[in-house]
Amino acid sequence: MSSEKFFTTKKALITLIAASLVVIVSLGIRQTFGLFFFDFNADLNISISHFGFVIGLQLLMWGVFSPIFGFITDRYGGATAIFIGFLFYLAGLFLFYSGLNTGYLFTLTIGLLIGIGLGGTAISIPVSVVAKHFPSSNRTIATGIVTCAGSFGFFVSPLLVRYSLIEIGWEITILYFCFLLGIGLITALFISTPKTPVGNNDNNNQTAKEALIEAFNNKSFIFLTLGFFVCGWHIALVATHIPTYMMDRGMPDWTAAMILALVGVFNMIGTMGSGYLATKFSKKKVLSAIYLLRGVSLIYFLYLPPSIFNSVVFGVTFGLLWLSTVPPTNGLVGHIFGTKHIGLLYGIVFVSHQIGSFLGAYLGGVFYEMHGNFDYAWYVSIALSIFAGLIHLPIKEKSIERVQTA
Repeated sequence: MSSEKFFTTKKALITLIAASLVVIVSLGIRQTFGLFFFDFNADLNISISHFGFVIGLQLLMWGVFSPIFGFITDRYGGATAIFIGFLFYLAGLFLFYSGLNTGYLFTLTIGLLIGIGLGGTAISIPVSVVAKHFPSSNRTIATGIVTCAGSFGFFVSPLLVRYSLIEIGWEITILYFCFLLGIGLITALFISTPKTPVGNNDNNNQTAKEALIEAFNNKSFIFLTLGFFVCGWHIALVATHIPTYMMDRGMPDWTAAMILALVGVFNMIGTMGSGYLATKFSKKKVLSAIYLLRGVSLIYFLYLPPSIFNSVVFGVTFGLLWLSTVPPTNGLVGHIFGTKHIGLLYGIVFVSHQIGSFLGAYLGGVFYEMHGNFDYAWYVSIALSIFAGLIHLPIKEKSIERVQTA
């Protein structure tokens, strides 16, 4: 059987490795911005609501530009899309390091430019390119490997950045980020996109416009898109505001970095596990379980007394569920619609994710300034877990049958 061989070509292997390195750099840097807040607040006079808005804008731009980079990927190849994304990412960080870092300039560099860069370099584009190299039997495992690589970046970066902030300060840390992005630029050149995706059963004459119309007239696509909104809210709220939340709970300042590092470690297990489970069981049921379990993890963390032990439990459990939504979500898009336009369609789903991210980061800061705590943000998070757990159940896991034109 052809499915017994995981790597069908050498290009598939090289692309998987390169895409994983891209995600490590892009998401590894992105994951640590919350740790910079106290320095930005002291040195640049950035308030928590301004910081939350800018991080939210960054995440929103990430989502808005994902379909654009997805279109570039489907038309011109993943290497082009990712390379352009890294140029924007590098421009934002370098301009910020150069002094364009206060007031509206903070919004321009950290929010707008880096957000656009993430649209081309972060999880959606590398995952979509890798998906084109693998048949449906192995696709969720392959995309799980890429997502797992991002988790490794999640694990390493908070620990290194916290050490760097203490020893050499935030300015030099940002400069080091610029060097890492330069490595990402070079790595992007090793990513190849097959002209004919493996396992593609699409009508090859289908245009991008026709693919969009087909998707938006499909209720399962709508449900999947709405569910991914919740994933974005959860991740942005925790990644952006967990340092402030832990400080308010009277915990040592290193516990936030510990939680983020634990998220990274156990996310590797979670993403690989969800990718595997999605090949054996219903993808929609795997997603429903992930979202409901997120609610359980949040309830445990919020309603039990603050302690190192409970912080560890939260880091472990939420880490297992962090990006484990990505392989089955991407897998459903590919399974239902095929892989010809998967970069574009998954990019659309990801827009919803990033709208949720924007609101999670921004409203978390707003709630904090209004009430002096994050309680209402957490209440919304728990309610959204229940919503997402239910909204995936009506999805029909069936490939669309298209009428072939002569």
